Amino acid sequence: MSRRAAASILVLTVVVATAIGACSTAPLDVGSSDTSPTSVPLPDGPRTARLPSADPIPVSPTPTPQLPVTVTTADNRRVTITDVSRIVALDRYGTYGTAVFALGLGRNLVGRDIATKFPAAASIPVVTTGGTDANAEAIIALRPTVVLTDASLPSANVLTGQLTAAGIPVVTGSAGRTVAGTDAQLRAVATALGIPAAGDALVARTDSQIAAARAMVPRDADRPRIAFVYARGTGLLILGGPGSGADSLIDTVGGQDAGTAAGLTDAFTSLTSEGLIKSRPDVLLMMTDGLASVGGVDGLEKIPGVSETPAGRDRRIIDMDDGELLSFGARTGDVAVALARTLFGRP
Repeated sequence: MSRRAAASILVLTVVVATAIGACSTAPLDVGSSDTSPTSVPLPDGPRTARLPSADPIPVSPTPTPQLPVTVTTADNRRVTITDVSRIVALDRYGTYGTAVFALGLGRNLVGRDIATKFPAAASIPVVTTGGTDANAEAIIALRPTVVLTDASLPSANVLTGQLTAAGIPVVTGSAGRTVAGTDAQLRAVATALGIPAAGDALVARTDSQIAAARAMVPRDADRPRIAFVYARGTGLLILGGPGSGADSLIDTVGGQDAGTAAGLTDAFTSLTSEGLIKSRPDVLLMMTDGLASVGGVDGLEKIPGVSETPAGRDRRIIDMDDGELLSFGARTGDVAVALARTLFGRP
């Protein structure tokens, strides 16, 4: 399966209040020079990582946009935004729609992608037909004053051209999704919408949450191997590797990406029993709907190779809502805290 096909599948999915439980492993004997890592006891059995709020929590309930603003887009265009009263946000992961709500302008969102799926956005029209293809006519019919999008969508250049020809400002952001790129992404959205101060506040909150998640990781301990498995029934099973986005999140919560450690070079690779066994995951990380599509944990255990891994033997499976796990951006800190808590059994 190609990277494009695998990445396209991800849009069917999608990327806590700050709470910190700093901890450490048992202290070494006084005078000991042994600083080798110790194994971290991970909770056995399946667990679900949950955010404390189904909807993104705005950093400001009523930000006042300072317009007009002119920005340079990721595709090197200069775009001037004079009105943000009708925003359409589109990408594979729901990143922009989530950011609009978290910045406090959710009431201005008039069109969204299928991955922007939290309750507060449920009544907003979806304009990505089939999950990933954006319908230019449907977008234009919404009379947007600005469109936020990126190259993660198929035919993004064509869409931008059609909307620009219709006189609609289109702000194209970076299609990359990593924890490290979150701050720049949030600031870019806030700047384009004329609310840079809200962007700074959202970045500060997100960074604080990521720091809290990292503080939950036991010190001087082995990093558990975590395999991200994407599933849509037993006929579609994909193992994450370098550049999947999940690898960045796994690293943030103190794990090592099992696919990368096993030598994968592609972001997504069709799952085989041999590949899964070779990756030797201590934990399997999945999207909730994906886990359900294979029959839950019991069904997952029947997939060849799963029961032969440390994760399978101890039924150590963590799932998280499809619209949250890889959304990145405004909820990256929330997701990291929820995963760290669940991974290490923190209260």
